[in-house]
Amino acid sequence: MKDLFDKIYKDKGPLGKWASVAEGYFVFPKLEGPIANRMKFQGKEVITWSVNDYLGLANHPEVRKVDAEAAAEYGSAYPMGARMMSGHTDMHEQLQTELAEFVQKEAAYLLNFGYQGMVSTVDALVSKDDVIVYDVDAHACIIDGVRLHHGKRFTYKHNDIESIEKNLQRATKIAEQTGGGILVISEGVFGMRGEQGRLKEIVALKEKYNFRLFVDDAHGFGTLGATGAGAGEEQGVQDQIDVYFATFAKSLASTGAFIAADQEIIDYLKYNLRSQMFAKSLQMQLVKGALKRLDMLRNMPELKEKLWENVNALQNGLKQRGFDIGTTQSCVTPVYLKGSIPEAMALVKDLRENFGVFCSIVVYPVIPKGLILLRLIPTATHTMDDINETLEAFEGIRERLQSGVYKRLSAGVEAAMA
Repeated sequence: MKDLFDKIYKDKGPLGKWASVAEGYFVFPKLEGPIANRMKFQGKEVITWSVNDYLGLANHPEVRKVDAEAAAEYGSAYPMGARMMSGHTDMHEQLQTELAEFVQKEAAYLLNFGYQGMVSTVDALVSKDDVIVYDVDAHACIIDGVRLHHGKRFTYKHNDIESIEKNLQRATKIAEQTGGGILVISEGVFGMRGEQGRLKEIVALKEKYNFRLFVDDAHGFGTLGATGAGAGEEQGVQDQIDVYFATFAKSLASTGAFIAADQEIIDYLKYNLRSQMFAKSLQMQLVKGALKRLDMLRNMPELKEKLWENVNALQNGLKQRGFDIGTTQSCVTPVYLKGSIPEAMALVKDLRENFGVFCSIVVYPVIPKGLILLRLIPTATHTMDDINETLEAFEGIRERLQSGVYKRLSAGVEAAMA
């Protein structure tokens, strides 16, 4: 019999194998200073494009004031216990009511964390007789929720309506045999590519197939739609999303999440979400802080306007300079380059050390081999100087990548890891 840890000693995984040369710099980096458009990385100021603070609320003085007052009044423990037992308050209910109204649903329910809440919601919505149909590029939290499902599940090609329909046909045959139902899961905005889920086209399939639609709108909430209600509002189908999910970790610059749906669905979920029933209640300082942030979303449209001014300036500037930013339809701004993982390391080090630009790097296995994805997240706090400096920096790194500079610099790393 093998030692359980044998596999850990022998195989660190596709990302873990780079830990000795990557950790602390390319992965698990330490950004310091107030959350802003410019922060410190290893003692140097960098333009920060890797913080999902879309509306610039993380360090907003009004938000900081409310957060501080709530912490002083309640501390970081109140209320103690799970909501079902002892941690329920009027303020939790108020936040749920306001969130439901904001995303145009009958009711909402607070979740302590987005990832945890998504996993638990998927688990609660389906039984072994049901079938799940979900996008192959779904976020890890959706995939982990689907893994809990004891029934059939099918992935469809990313944003491919023909593939969705083929899988709905398969799911329908199975559901007719088991007596179950069908849950389709999409993201409102896919966080790596920036594409919106094709919600309008998916909803149209309800005319032919009997299914319910669950949408993870983490990146759409607060950034898309006339009022900021998300990708469903943007596409005119918010009322046809059966269960809507969003996190506080992006536009609200905080911790927590929520689901929204018809009242009867929320009533069911709050009694069946294991991650909430058996976990401590979301603490009051976060609840009060979320109420303030939501109020600003409703009453300060200039925040979203400034965000999109920056998004358009950055994305148009990249396209005008010939960069491939894919088919993004959101604030998420991917820049695709061709190169190896060692080349990506050399490129990013140059970008941070010599150009003063910090953005996230994504490589295989998250994206196909031979591609480097640099993901930029514009926020309302960025300036035109930030954008222009970044555009110049990207022109510089592209020239060095294409001329083989990074290949030469990374040769030692590549040989060591071979």
